[in-house]
Parts: sequence; structure tokens; C-alpha cells
Amino acid sequence: MNEILSRYCPRIEFDSYEDFYANYRCTVPDNFNFAHDVVDEWARLMPEKCALLWTDDSGEMRSFTFTDIKRLSDKAANALTALGIRKGDVVMLILKQRPDVWVLMCALMKIGAVCIPGTYQLTAKDLEYRCNVAEVKMLITLNDAGLLADIAAARPQCAKLRHIAVVGGAPPDGGTNSAYINLQSEMEKASDNFQRIPIKTEDPMLVYFSSGTTGMPKMVLHNHSLPLGHIVTAKYWHCVEDNTVHLTQTDSGWAKFAWGKIYGQWICGAAIGAYDTEKFTPQGMLDAILRLCPTTFCAPATIFRYLIKEDLSGYDFSFIHHTSVAGEPLSPEVYHQLKEKTGLEIREGFGQSETSVMAAVFKWLPVRPGSMGKPAPLFGISLLDENGESCDDGIAGNMSITQAGKNMYEIAPVANVANTANAEGVPVIGLSDFPGLFRGYWKDEAVTKSCWNKGIYQTGDMAWRDGDGYLWFVGRNDDVIKCSGYRIGPFEVESALMEHPAVLECAVTAAPDPMRGQVVKASIVLARGFSPSEELIHELQNHVKHVTAPYKYPRMVEFVPELPKTISGKIKRNVIRGEG
Repeated sequence: MNEILSRYCPRIEFDSYEDFYANYRCTVPDNFNFAHDVVDEWARLMPEKCALLWTDDSGEMRSFTFTDIKRLSDKAANALTALGIRKGDVVMLILKQRPDVWVLMCALMKIGAVCIPGTYQLTAKDLEYRCNVAEVKMLITLNDAGLLADIAAARPQCAKLRHIAVVGGAPPDGGTNSAYINLQSEMEKASDNFQRIPIKTEDPMLVYFSSGTTGMPKMVLHNHSLPLGHIVTAKYWHCVEDNTVHLTQTDSGWAKFAWGKIYGQWICGAAIGAYDTEKFTPQGMLDAILRLCPTTFCAPATIFRYLIKEDLSGYDFSFIHHTSVAGEPLSPEVYHQLKEKTGLEIREGFGQSETSVMAAVFKWLPVRPGSMGKPAPLFGISLLDENGESCDDGIAGNMSITQAGKNMYEIAPVANVANTANAEGVPVIGLSDFPGLFRGYWKDEAVTKSCWNKGIYQTGDMAWRDGDGYLWFVGRNDDVIKCSGYRIGPFEVESALMEHPAVLECAVTAAPDPMRGQVVKASIVLARGFSPSEELIHELQNHVKHVTAPYKYPRMVEFVPELPKTISGKIKRNVIRGEG
């Protein structure tokens, strides 16, 4: 039995989804610290256990044991402390998938500092905004000329930023002045024994800037219970296996990293597979998979869309036991093509930067292509209408987290979040009462209250439930198209379009219409070998009419070289609509 996992889950194996949903429990200590209680414990129990298997575009391979991660994170924690970083200080990391990111995230947990992962795609303007609103004290970055230039441009406007530390070679000034710190040099001088300091589970641990398609990014705050929330993500959706490799492909700047590349996977005893790529290519991804030989594999739908366009006939993926997708909905056509070409069956999951997995096609459930599966036992999931009432089967509603999930955990008392009662006398659950659920939008109480009130967190994502309890994604609330009295979800039209071989990517949005109010518009990136034409437009429109209800077909079609996306890869539908 996995000694680490059994400390937090009194029961690990279940006979069915119904058994899992009814009986899963997780114990949350009041002083849980992932770096000490998981990473360091694996190092003590099994010193040679593999924690990280790393590769890059050149084909280089490196491996790290939990003993390595413990030693390096202790040295990093001591080095950062010597530089003035203390509990509660905010540190931003921009490290792609260098091994340093795992070491430094653990080091910051040991100190009790707040970690803000950032993507290498951030511009000087992005960096200035993030550093100021979060009051970042230290920024730790790759030794990358373009990134350092953006940081240098932003730094004079960042009032609280005291230090910039560089990993991956000497700083550009050679370390001759205080502009940059050579973090490797500081770590080499530091002790490899960091003494544990008092940190509570409820203390702030991690902030992700949401990649919303409108407005400035919000700061999603998680405490130290987040790793325990991701046990369900890793064990029961990713289906990771002890002493094997799990590969989730994502940059360290995204919440998908927390979902698939550190917390739940290490609690479950799996090694993390890391493909540190400078630029995604389908061939590079395929080669990396063959080098890492993951037993379990998860990627965004975009990666699967590109992979099925490649010649996969010569590949043997029999070493992969389980495949999953999240981050954006997967169209049924991509599911069918990948299964036909590789035998891999993709199991979808759903959640947000604010949560761990909320719903998934868990291992006991038959796959229904296009469905996100059934609710996880972490939270009570409800579909609510505009009046806050539960929706019947077949009716789209706002996916919401309610109080029903609280009995899935044995939760230590939280001193600074009181459970109160609403006007009906029903207890209102504090944000910290769900491991895996964010504590709120940091430093923005008004926005927090706008989506979390009376014990209910409304995600803003719309879905409907079929008669068997499967959930089906419709779109963000603001993206649902209202045409001649019909409500049309973008994803159902996009799924239909993706079945046509001419379509590589597409985005469906509403366009204003004087007669119908709104009509469906499709923005399409064509696959190799296809060219824009009026004939192709009519062919695509007729295709949608035959695949789904005729009223959903796109009355407007435009061909574009690429779709506008956030730096996390989400489609900016507001830009397509001309709103931003």
C-alpha cells in the first residue's frame, strides 16, 4: 500500500463510481505542508524513488530522486531565506519546465512564501501589472535574453520588487552588481538541511493569474490544502500508477501544472515526466513521448488535434495505460480519430484554475465522447438557472459548487473563516472548507463575492446533464448564442465543424443580426491542403446542418490564419466579437 496516500485517504480502492462518489474521504491536517510531508517523506521512506524524469528538444534526459528534490529544495530554501525571503513574501517563478521549477516550488512551500508561477510569454506590461498588484518581492527567471529584456523594462515600475534571480547560467552582468542574483551560486553556498518552521494549512501558498478573455487577470489564491484536493485528479482521473511516469504537457505557468505535474502525482507515488520544449511541434511531442514512455498521459485538446493530423501508423503507444484531456473541451471527432489511429481512449475532465477536478470520465465510467463525465466527490456540483434554482435534465445551467461536498473531508477548524448562516438558516461554507477550491480572488473581495455567496460558488461555465448523470459542456455564460429564441452553445457547433477534414481549429461566436438578435459565426483555421472558397463555406454549413440541429449552422463563416488566444491558449471570443 502507498504509505503516503493512505495517511490522507482512509480508503483508496473503490468498486464503482457510485461507491467512489459516496465513500471517498480525505483527511486534512491543520499543518499540512506538501514539501515536507510528501516530498521529504518519500525521500525518507524510499531514498532512490524517482520523482522527475526530464527531457528537452535536444533529446537530453535527466532524472531526479525524491532525495535529490529534498536536498536541492532545502538548499534553495536556505538560500532564499538568506536573501531575505520570509513567510508570506511573494515570489514569482518564470522557469518553463526546467527542473528548477519543482525545486523552487518546494522551497517556497517550506519557507511559507507565496508562489506565483508565470509563463515565459509574459510581456513587460504583463510583468509590471502582476508584480505591482501582487506586491512581488522576488522574481526568479530563466537566463533568457528576451525575457530578461522584458523584465528590465518592467522593473523600474515595480515598486516592491527587490530581487531578480537567474537560473541556468551566470546573470547577464556576470554577477558584478546587485541587478541580478545568480541563484545557483547562492544555493551552492547554502546548507542542505532546512529546519521546518510553523506553517498552517490555511496559510496562502499559491497564486495563479486567471487567463480570462475579458478584463485584467484575477489572482486565484490557494492555500496548502490544494495538493490534497488533487488526489482525486491524479489517482482517480489521471489514474497514475506508483513507480511509473505520468506526463501532463503544460508550461509551469499554468494551473494545469498544479493539476498534472506535481501535487497529486507525487502523493500517489508516480514520477513526473517533463518535456521542456522551446516551441511545440507535433513531431517533437511524439519523440518526447517515446523517450519518456509515460504510463499515463494528459494533454490539452489542442495537442491531440495536432497529433491526429500526423502519420501515426508507425507508432506503438502500448506503454500508455490511460489517456486524459482537460483545459478545453475535446470534440468527439478528435476522440474517435485518435482511438482509431492509436487505440488510446481519451477521458475528459473539467475544472478551473480555481479548483481541482470538478467532473471527469472516471475509470469506472464508459466514455461518452464530448461529455466531461460525472461530478467528482470533492464538491457538491449543481447546475443552476438565472434564479439560482436547480436545472432539470437537458437544461443548461451554471456549474456551481455547493455545500453538499463538505462531508467528503475531515477538515481541521479554520480560525479566520467563520461558517455563518444565510437568511434561511442554512450554514454557509467558508472558502477554505474545500481542499482543492481556491480561497478567493486575492485582494479583490468584490469580485470574490460576485461569484461566491450564500455558500455557493458559481463557476460561470454552462453545462447540461443527461438522464444518466453525465455532464456536457456548453460554454462560458457570456459565450452562449441566443438566436431566434434558441440558446446555442459554441462547443456543439465547433464539435460538428471539427468533424470536417478541412478544419484544423475553429471558434464559434455570436454576431449581431437585426432579425434574429444573434446568429452563429464560425472563425476557421484550415488544415493543410485546403483553401478558402465560397464552395467550402457552403460545404461546411451543410455539414453542420447534417451533423447537428439545422438551426445551429453558422450563417457567417470566415477563414483566418490563426485564432486570437490568451497566453494560456484559450480562445479570445470577445476579440472575435469585436469587444476587446
